[in-house]
Amino acid sequence: MMLLLEIALTHVRARLRQTLVSTLGVALGVGFSVAMASLMEGSQRDFVTALIDAIAHVEVTDDRRNPAPQPAATAYAAVAFHGLRPVEDTRGIRNPTEAITALRNWVDGDLAPRLTGQAVLRYAGQDLGLSLRGVDPAAEVRVSKIAEDMRQGSFHDLAATANGLILGDTAATRLGAGVGDTVTLTSASGLAKRFRIVGLFHTGVTGSDEGLAYAPLKAVQILMERQNVINGIAIHLRDINEADAVAARAERLLGYKAVSWQQANEGLMEAFAVRNVIMYTVVGAILLVAGFGIFNIISTIVHEKARDIAILKSLGFAERDMQAVFVFEGVLIGSLGAAGGCLLGFALSSYMASITFSFASNAVEVTHLPIYMSPLHYVIASALALASSAIAGYLPARRAAALNPVDIIRGAS
Repeated sequence: MMLLLEIALTHVRARLRQTLVSTLGVALGVGFSVAMASLMEGSQRDFVTALIDAIAHVEVTDDRRNPAPQPAATAYAAVAFHGLRPVEDTRGIRNPTEAITALRNWVDGDLAPRLTGQAVLRYAGQDLGLSLRGVDPAAEVRVSKIAEDMRQGSFHDLAATANGLILGDTAATRLGAGVGDTVTLTSASGLAKRFRIVGLFHTGVTGSDEGLAYAPLKAVQILMERQNVINGIAIHLRDINEADAVAARAERLLGYKAVSWQQANEGLMEAFAVRNVIMYTVVGAILLVAGFGIFNIISTIVHEKARDIAILKSLGFAERDMQAVFVFEGVLIGSLGAAGGCLLGFALSSYMASITFSFASNAVEVTHLPIYMSPLHYVIASALALASSAIAGYLPARRAAALNPVDIIRGAS
């Protein structure tokens, strides 16, 4: 085996320039593949982190997974009804204290009750429709990052102000209102109540900044005439990977619909999976191109060393030994290229992670490229490089092993 390796090294050194070019091709392929994988997975993780920080990991609502059967259908087994007026459904999660206690007994995370409804905000003769969310401030800050998004005031000010209101800064700008101003909120039932703006937030999500407001839970229950009623429970888990299991168990326990963050963003998760397939396909294509360079140099070596091959076979070397020599050459070039590519990939990833920039439209903070360095990226890129190198070396090796030494020595080839 050592003799075969020494022969392979001799062949590689004999064409040093071509060997360096092929090695550089593999190194560039591995390096840029690692950097691209780090950037793409980093952006995916950064997006998912921002997503799950902005929404509840599990949200229990007052909806039902399947609609309740109609009493008339149960009593008469009728196919259809016409002209019936169902009793007004007040909806909401019944016995919220009992429901939250039942969840808190086994959920590894934080819970926050919510009552969300539509309201019209009026200030200085202007009206703005928005979604009003009644919350317990101390519990809400544990299940969302709204406290970090505050631009003026503190989210905890809601706890100290019975009729306090926290509004998106975009909505406040449209109305010309600011912290300390008093506005009027009117519910869908027509009941109006005055609130005082105690803070402004900015999430970067236009829908929230323009159409969402927070107020104390009790005040919203009074405005919407739903005393001691909530229509949502937000759950923030210690382990986000348990969201599906927690949602399923909560739904069985309470009977209300519970949705995990994965279910709420199922289309997005599928898009990420497709993007990963595309990424690794591109990586494989890059390394396949590098493999053609290895194939070319080893094919040239086979052609130039035909007489040496004939002599070695005449001395008793088997065909598999000849194949092994040229496969070793391909793997050697691939190994050197993979090692250099890993160093290049680490350098590129580190450099990209150090790049900082800010957006002119909202230059409130300096951000950076989301780079995620994982050993798996280096392993996959190196494995693909070695595989393509071995294949590129094996194809010419078969030709070398099939050469007839007698024909070569006689000058037939």
